[in-house]
Amino acid sequence: MSHQPVVVGRDGLAALIAALHSDGFRVLGPTVRDDAIVYDDVVTVDDLPAGWTDEQDGGRYRLKRRADNALFGYAVGPHAWKRFLHQPLLRLWRAEPDGTGMQVATDAKPTERFAFLAVRSCELHAIAIQDRVFLQGPYVDPHYQARRDGAFIVAVNCGEAGGTCFCVSMNTGPKAATGYDLALTEFPGEPHEFLLEAGTERGAALLARLPQRPSTPADAERADAVVAKTAGNMGRHMRSDDVPDLLLDNLEHKRWDDVAARCLSCGNCTQVCPTCFCTAVTDANDLSGATERTRRWDSCFSQNFSYIHGGAVRPSPRSRYRQWMTHKLASWVEQFGTSGCVGCGRCITWCPVGIDITEEVSAIRGDAPGGGHGRA
Repeated sequence: MSHQPVVVGRDGLAALIAALHSDGFRVLGPTVRDDAIVYDDVVTVDDLPAGWTDEQDGGRYRLKRRADNALFGYAVGPHAWKRFLHQPLLRLWRAEPDGTGMQVATDAKPTERFAFLAVRSCELHAIAIQDRVFLQGPYVDPHYQARRDGAFIVAVNCGEAGGTCFCVSMNTGPKAATGYDLALTEFPGEPHEFLLEAGTERGAALLARLPQRPSTPADAERADAVVAKTAGNMGRHMRSDDVPDLLLDNLEHKRWDDVAARCLSCGNCTQVCPTCFCTAVTDANDLSGATERTRRWDSCFSQNFSYIHGGAVRPSPRSRYRQWMTHKLASWVEQFGTSGCVGCGRCITWCPVGIDITEEVSAIRGDAPGGGHGRA
């Protein structure tokens, strides 16, 4: 399938959002709230973070004003799209006494359809990874499937690299290649325009409904320049070709002790990671005799996560961090055929003590004695 890209203005983007609403989608995209750019409901184009960008480094995230009114001139915030597809808290069933026994009921499947606006390439790869986990194995998660089916995805090619981004190292960005219905590139300066291209037939059908002009070779060159500039400004880098063998061959490396001395075992990295999917299942009873079973996000940094009768399998911060990092970058490849890291950098930004996964790989490899920063 091949469709000619088109150029739209801010009015075309507003028409895109309106068309998605008209088609029955709940439109979710970037908004400014609580001093961060988070994913929430987008009703009109005015809900987007016009004129905002972010500064990110290890353990640091700050919003600041841009010199222009770019709508997508930021990297990624604390939210990942998984919070809508793989819910943080889910009731699996509820059992209530009815006089003769227990009546078990489950919640109805969700009927709302999602439209995700401004999904970056690293995040498209993260969604594809969770699709592989929840939909493409021997057991399909019906809750994930019900929320994933029919989702409309509008990707954005990155015009801004964050201080902790390293998608180029992981071959996951900054240009969206697959997994989207529409992809847009925001042109810098005036007039405020966007290159829009379709990735599916339904994307092309929606694109045809928007006010637009045909794109020119010059527009394509401008879009390529935006992506090339972003690729050249990665805040971090990580050589990834040898990582699985490197980590699995160094399970007793002294660096694990160094990172354990800094790690708080707070689990922030797993909560903001767009691919982590671990959960815990809990049963709770109330005074009426009813029982409710819920599933919630969990973290391998919790000591109870690996608890088996008699104690935890991974009782120390050293063993828990090693488990997370080796699973993410090494054993994940054996399980799912790809790395579990997409280079978004969230785990670095939102670690309270600024532990840097790229620095840890570099130190274990010996690229930088005593620990390098993994920076470009």
